[in-house]
Amino acid sequence: MVATFKSLLQPLLLLISVPFAATGALILLITTGIPLGVASLIGVLMLIGIVVTNAIVLIDLVNQLRERGETLHHAVVHGSSLRFRPIVMTALATILALVPMALGITGSGGFISQPLAVVVIGGLLSSTVLTLIVLPTLYFAVERARERARSRRAGRREQREQRRADRALGGADG
Repeated sequence: MVATFKSLLQPLLLLISVPFAATGALILLITTGIPLGVASLIGVLMLIGIVVTNAIVLIDLVNQLRERGETLHHAVVHGSSLRFRPIVMTALATILALVPMALGITGSGGFISQPLAVVVIGGLLSSTVLTLIVLPTLYFAVERARERARSRRAGRREQREQRRADRALGGADG
């Protein structure tokens, strides 16, 4: 991901959405009284894949919009609004497909499928909301700080060059 995004910070931002997924998954497991087991952990792996994919899709579009010349703020707002519906639809379709498994009405094998479904549903409920709100906010804050640092460095570089030019002109006059 570092090579794809040409940044170390952006993949780290993507990974921030993973704890949100785990939080929702654990809360729903505790609420339903289902113990954490192997099936639950398999659900966590499935959940992490979905959550990270959603985050990648969002950040990649924002980066594309910025490459096209949009300002940081407009790219984040525009990209988030464009990806809102696909991310919500994906999460909702997955949640609705897993509801029968989570309720244990799928027949035999419910002892395996129920914890998996509960983990994925809980994680998607929390991570989808937080990925659509927290991730763009963090992206904006990090990228704005990087832009300010770049502009400060460029300003200092210009000042050094101006001082060198002034010294060169001063030496030629003297």
